[in-house]
Amino acid sequence: MAASSEPATSVAESASGTPEYVDAVVIGSGFGGSVTAYRLAEAGRSVILMERGHAYPPGTFARTPIEFAENFWSPADELYGLFETWSFRGLEGLVSSGLGGGSLIYANVLLRKDPEWFVHDSPLPGGGYENWPIGREDLDPYYDRVERMLDATPYPYHDTPKTETFALAAKAAGHEPFRPPLAVTFTGRDGELGGYLPIEPKPYGNIHGRMRYTCALSGECDIGCNSGAKNSLDHTYVSAAAHHGADVRTLHEVRGFRPVDGMWEVRYRRHRPNEGPPVEGTVRAARVVLGAGTFGSTYLLLKNRASLPGLSPALGSRFSGNGDLLGFLMGAKEQIDKVARARRITGSRGPVITSAIRIGDRVDGDGSAGRGYYVQEAGYPGFLNWMIETAQLKSVVSRSTRVALRMLANRLSMRGESNISGDLANVLGRTALSTSSLPVLGMGRDVPDGKMYLDRGRLAVDWTTTTSIDYFAAMRETMSKFAEELGAKYVDNPLWWAKRVITVHPLGGAPMGRNHFEGVVDEWGGVFGHPGLSVVDGAAMPGPVGPNPSLTIAAFADRAADHALEQWPKSRRRRRRTDATQPATGASQPTGGMSPMDANAAEQPGPGGPSGNGAVATSVAFTEQMKGFFVLGQGEPRSAAQDARVRDERMMFELTITAPDIDEFVSGDAHEGTASGYLESDALGGRLEVERGWFNLFVLAGHEEDRLMKYRLWLTTEGGSPVTFVGYKEVRDDPGFDLWEDTTTLFVQVLDGHVPPGTDVAATGLLDPDDPSVLGAGVLRIKPLDFAEQMTTFTTTGPGGAQAIARFGGLFLGKLWSTYGRLARAEDA
Repeated sequence: MAASSEPATSVAESASGTPEYVDAVVIGSGFGGSVTAYRLAEAGRSVILMERGHAYPPGTFARTPIEFAENFWSPADELYGLFETWSFRGLEGLVSSGLGGGSLIYANVLLRKDPEWFVHDSPLPGGGYENWPIGREDLDPYYDRVERMLDATPYPYHDTPKTETFALAAKAAGHEPFRPPLAVTFTGRDGELGGYLPIEPKPYGNIHGRMRYTCALSGECDIGCNSGAKNSLDHTYVSAAAHHGADVRTLHEVRGFRPVDGMWEVRYRRHRPNEGPPVEGTVRAARVVLGAGTFGSTYLLLKNRASLPGLSPALGSRFSGNGDLLGFLMGAKEQIDKVARARRITGSRGPVITSAIRIGDRVDGDGSAGRGYYVQEAGYPGFLNWMIETAQLKSVVSRSTRVALRMLANRLSMRGESNISGDLANVLGRTALSTSSLPVLGMGRDVPDGKMYLDRGRLAVDWTTTTSIDYFAAMRETMSKFAEELGAKYVDNPLWWAKRVITVHPLGGAPMGRNHFEGVVDEWGGVFGHPGLSVVDGAAMPGPVGPNPSLTIAAFADRAADHALEQWPKSRRRRRRTDATQPATGASQPTGGMSPMDANAAEQPGPGGPSGNGAVATSVAFTEQMKGFFVLGQGEPRSAAQDARVRDERMMFELTITAPDIDEFVSGDAHEGTASGYLESDALGGRLEVERGWFNLFVLAGHEEDRLMKYRLWLTTEGGSPVTFVGYKEVRDDPGFDLWEDTTTLFVQVLDGHVPPGTDVAATGLLDPDDPSVLGAGVLRIKPLDFAEQMTTFTTTGPGGAQAIARFGGLFLGKLWSTYGRLARAEDA
């Protein structure tokens, strides 16, 4: 991958380790993030703009096969390229990673959302409503601003075959084509229209420090514009933000955030391709602005739910692909001298999109039916023409064979025809398919009923074409009609054969709403219940925008920036700090969020150790895995588990329980051991490693016949929030003495902070369900077969291993030991 030298990346902390402090951290440099960074920096606020990808100056976008092979974003595979592809249930997604976000690969179209399409209380098939708390009149002033900043202008050429062909088909089908505004520069410094002319620099300069040139009409907009003609966000808003003092940091991937002492702490990872492993860092800010795109921002909110108590239940809802559909008009023909010949469309000339039609919606009030949409013609890079032709292998081989035989005959007959240009032209053939074919793009008001969630810590989306099938059928019919008018064949995207689509315009996940129950954010992008945290990208859209959504997202972010600046305390005009002059409340806590009490507890010696009499101690350990249901926002384990089961909110752990000294373990009243391993819960952001763990076996409870098995684990979420998992099994010596249900059911809570064990050994460790420190609750269990397998994991170190296991097992299982203990004894033997 060709990529630039990066803008300077500041360290996360000063040399003394003191955290940085800024007014705002903006996450992501797409249409929401870059606009916000510019507006805040312009107003004099200290801003750090974090972008996970590279910067791409003109001339550095991938073009060769090896560059394209490396042009994907997957740091786990040591790939740091431009394209990030997703595959979900029902659809595929394609987004970008680089300075400028989606503007690096979008098709430049700047269309305003139709006034009537800001729907209110529009019912959805699975329940709920699509509701836009803002209207066209709220965004119009900001549409104006963004259009000026991006120099929006319709396509000016009138001799482009694909543009003229699309207009011809549209009119023949009864539609009125138009040329939408494009964020592309077509004229040079003196106003001359032409390709590859120098562009007049902007007053705020260019962050890349390179000359830009006018549009070369190469159809490469969606793989990166190497001439610099595209007025992408890095050339505009990001450059203007940097001009006003914003600190632009590339290869900085945010992992999490949490409120700390009235501010926000942001944890990030700085990637270092070809240098070494990534470096972790933190920065604190008065405001955190999520502009990482629909997938990125929703993922971050889902991963950091434990740090954001009371987050709206609407998180993950209202997902939409903005009705995206890709189709193809293949083999268009025209009559020339009463003979049908291939129509020269030349889809590789011009920007990707130059023209469009609009199909009305039933909410328009003009008699239109169904859900509205747009259809646009789509160009492509010239090299795809070669791929189209060479893909017709049978035809290519046949032509090549005929030419080879003719050349051989020429040599054998000694005719001596040395000019073989005509023969080579015959190898290429008439190239009818690539010349006469044109992709078409559709987008509009599909049904926003998709759900985004975490699945074992990874982003997942459930969405189906089923509820939008009438919408897609109407769009495909329109595309088919275009093909008919051109004498072409309409061909679906192959994904459609499996009733799947690919979207480049994912929306929703953190929708705006009128209240906490309807949306995650308010009409200004502010997250309900969490002052200083906002979402300003496509995730905040409560439904499809309809036309290309980039302009609406940018206008929404501009409006949100106005509101943020109006609300900002006038007295707090903070400069960046990297020294110890920040008030003590901002920097006194140890990194990681432990309170002084937690820090003291961490210094206490852990359970176990050498035998007190100096003899070699014998230890016993076993591995335990439990699974169940857990939900945030509730404190009573049983009812919480029932609710979590309905929501399919799961939790599991795999722990190694160790009794370091079996003599002390059996004889001590607390029967205390250690626990290590991991816990996995999507509600907590995925897999969390146990930093320190306690285990108590059969300590006395309130009655002589009652015993407790207690668990306490210290964990830290990806956002940096320390949490404590506490749980207990209540074992009663009932008549019949069946321990099964007791020893396999664990009631749990997750508490805020690293909470050390209390002094009351007989206490369960759980708090009152209404205690504000309780983040969530649930119930975990172990199945009989898993329990049997657990018995095979017993191990010992030191002398007398078999006897040690027997002593531990007898204490652990009582009469059940006679049934399951042989498995442990056999394993030890």
